[in-house]
Amino acid sequence: MRHRLEGRKFGRETDARRLMMRNLVKSMIEHGQIHTTLAKAKEMRRFVERVVTYGKNDTVHSRRLAYSVLGDRDLVKKLFDEIAPTFANRNGGYTRVLKAGFRKGDNAPMAIIQFVEEATSKPKAETDKIKAEDLNK
Repeated sequence: MRHRLEGRKFGRETDARRLMMRNLVKSMIEHGQIHTTLAKAKEMRRFVERVVTYGKNDTVHSRRLAYSVLGDRDLVKKLFDEIAPTFANRNGGYTRVLKAGFRKGDNAPMAIIQFVEEATSKPKAETDKIKAEDLNK
């Protein structure tokens, strides 16, 4: 029985799995989106969101926690200066996972995981204004 056990194993030992997740999180911070299998994207989302939450609280302790995951000062600087401020008014849900078909070789389900843009919420507000103007006419 697997009561209260979390996470996927991916057929890897603990160290290899931890290193894989760490590398995926680093790539996500560096590039903003990555193309991977659906299972890896869903599992990786937990770690990326935790690191972005660290970035929202700009303290020495938070920087050290982020560095313990990322292991690169440039990525920590990018996280705290560029990525986290865009999510200052958002309480979680910083990433989205989009299904991207199946891999040619083994038919594994693929996905694209990317940061949710704050720009996507702005056009919605503009459309609300347009609808409100139409109702006033």
